[in-house]
Parts: sequence; structure tokens; C-alpha cells
Amino acid sequence: MQRIVILGGGESGVGTALLAKAKGYEVFVSDKGKIKNKYKNVLLNNKIDWEDEQHTEAKILNADLVMKSPGIPSTVNIIGRLIAAGVPVISEIEFASYFTDATIVGITGSNGKTTTASLTHHILKQDLNVGLAGNIGDSFAKQVLECNYANYVLEISSFQLDDIKDFKPKIAVITNITPDHLDRYNYNFDEYIASKFRIAMNQTSDDYLIYDADDDVLVSWLASHPVQSQLLPFSLVKTIKNGAYLSNETINITIDNNHISMSTKDLALEGKHNIKNAMAASTVAHLLKIRKQTIRESLENFQGVEHRLEHVLKINKVQYINDSKATNVNATYYALESMTAPTVWIVGGQDKGNNYEELFPFVNEKVKAIICLGVNNDKLLENFGNMVDVIVETQFMAEAVKIAYKIAEAGDNVLLSPACASFDLFENYEDRGRQFKDAVRNL
Repeated sequence: MQRIVILGGGESGVGTALLAKAKGYEVFVSDKGKIKNKYKNVLLNNKIDWEDEQHTEAKILNADLVMKSPGIPSTVNIIGRLIAAGVPVISEIEFASYFTDATIVGITGSNGKTTTASLTHHILKQDLNVGLAGNIGDSFAKQVLECNYANYVLEISSFQLDDIKDFKPKIAVITNITPDHLDRYNYNFDEYIASKFRIAMNQTSDDYLIYDADDDVLVSWLASHPVQSQLLPFSLVKTIKNGAYLSNETINITIDNNHISMSTKDLALEGKHNIKNAMAASTVAHLLKIRKQTIRESLENFQGVEHRLEHVLKINKVQYINDSKATNVNATYYALESMTAPTVWIVGGQDKGNNYEELFPFVNEKVKAIICLGVNNDKLLENFGNMVDVIVETQFMAEAVKIAYKIAEAGDNVLLSPACASFDLFENYEDRGRQFKDAVRNL
């Protein structure tokens, strides 16, 4: 019997444990932190051996295979010792893929991957048996065990891609690449780009890579690092023969002389970036032979993603918008770009080596006040202090929302778009977004 050790007792770890046990592995789950009760109960009910708040090396180093949670850096001591001992260390995405013959659509990118994955799933589910997993919802491993879908849409982070070996999506999508998580990549942007492109590393000429042809990083990397897959670009500015492009507010998609077009006026989601997300999702759907009418209708009725430019409430003619998922500067760039009214901007958190310069034009043009919500706001004050008349600091969401309420006037927006990670004051970006929504509802 093969022994699998799972490092990390969260969603992906416990999903992997259940699948591994069902497939005849001896399973041990180890978490350096505290395992949440809901996951502990699953492990206990399924008689799976586990520990938390420690890593017992004697129980880990004898593994035949290790599944590492994406939150654990490869630089930690125990991973180094496993690699030195020749024990394969893989991600949940890799492990689960061994046990399914489903058609896999893998979606990655610095921004837009959640919206694109959710929109792709929304279109496909009208006509296909399809699951949504990866960095979103129930774990891929758990779904492979319990649901056995014929197709999967997977939102995949660079951390998950770092630990794949043979994983190969039929269709890969890279929405864009901008500097993010550089603290995990030796502050080397090229290492981060290479990590994202691992999504295509096992693809062949029978597979597809859909990518943003307006993204200079993607285009130049592909020019110097050719892939085996068939390339399907999308663009807002270039006419593209095979792929998707925008012309006169119409999205045009052509794949092997098969054509579809739809007006952007009918899209449920606002903003230029969402036209790109719609192009990517529609290209996937077109490849998988979804009916044109289904694609059009799905784009018109898609409700969007929680914590991504989510309109919460309008109070005294002020619109409160939750964009807590904007954990990097580029995501906040899209949020500010889409603002059409004077904006009170709530920003801040755990800085990941941010460069705020690309936001300066929008701040000058659209932002009337800034509320810094973080443990350390020095960099924000330094960058934006001279750009707005009002800039204040707080470490409490409820206070941030109350301050915004006092500053905002009829017709304004209050936008939570932090451009930073949430871990200085919140559990995660979802916790931050929910606290924002609760505070708005309590006004």
C-alpha cells in the first residue's frame, strides 16, 4: 500500500485525503497550524490519521508521495528534506487529475481568473456536465471522488502550478500576467511568469492555449518560449483570424472558419477587463461546441463573482462596491478604471512589494478621498498623500465604512479595492469583503 502524506488540512488537503483513501492509499494529514473543526470532523468521520500544530518528521519523511497545500512555500525545511530524499511533492490539481478522464479547462492569470472561470462554468453548464474547482469552491479532488463530472473548469493559481508534473488541461487560458506574489518568487518577475506558463508545459498540438494578445508580457514570453499547443489569442485592439477580437462594440470569435459574434452592449458585466473575460470564456465555449445562442444568453444573465466589483447597496444615492478580491495593484487598476463617479477609495493591507504608479492617473481623475485600512499605511501615505484632499488611516473595517459614509455625497461611489493581501487584519479576502458588506448594511 502506497503512503501519501498531505501537508495542509484545508479544502485541498482534506479533499485529497478523501480521494486518496478511496483509491487505496495509506493517508496521513499534517498541518503546522490549526485544522478547522469542519475539516477535522471529516477526517475523524472517515478514520483518516491526522495531526495539527506540528509536523512530525518521522511520520512525513517515510511517504511515497506528498501533496502540499498551495499555501506552503517550497522553501520550508520539511519540503527541502522531502525533495532531498527523492519523495515526489505534488499539488492537489496534479493528484486529482490522475483519477479522471474528464475534459479539463485550466484558467490562470494574475487577475480575472475567478471571473473568467465562473463565467466559463456558467456558459458550459447550460449544455454540459461540468464542475467548477481549483482555487474556487469544493476541491477538485473531492469533486473527482463524489461527482465524476465529464468536464471541469479549474481556476488555478501559480502556487498550484508550481507542483504539477504531468497535469495537462485540454484548454488552458492565461488571462494576463502582472507582478504579483513576487515574495514567493525571489522577487523575480520572470520566475513568476514561468510559473504561470506551466499550465501549458504538458500540452500537445491537440490542445489549446487561449491568451490575451494585448498583454506584452504574454506576447513576448511566447515569442521566446514557444509552446506545443494551438494558440488562440483575444484582443480589444487587433483583428485576429483565429481567436477573438473586438470591432465596433462587437465580440468576434473565429475557430477554424466557424464564426460567432455578440454585442458588448448586452454583457451583464461592466468594464473593459470584463469584455476580455467574456472573450476568453466564449472562446472556450465555442471550442467545446456550445450553441451560439447559449453563449449569448449566458453572457447576458451572468451575475458576477462575490468580492469582485460587487455592488452591495446604494445608500443616500451613494453606491457601495465590494472589490475585496483586488489583492494586487493591477486588479485595483481595473476597478478604478471602471469608476464613472467621484470615488471614496478604501485601500491597504499587506503590501506584496506594490508599485502604485499605474494608479496615479485614475486617483488624480476619479478619487476624492482615500481611507487607508492596514497595519502599516506608510507606503500609501507616501504615494497618495499629495493627490487627494482627504486621506485617513484606520485598522477597523466598520470605522473605514463610517468615515466613507461621512465623506461621500449623492452620486459618489465608495469602493473597497485594497490592492493588497488581507492577512494583516483579516483571515482572507472573503472575510475582508464580508466585513465590508456587513458594515455597509449596518449604516
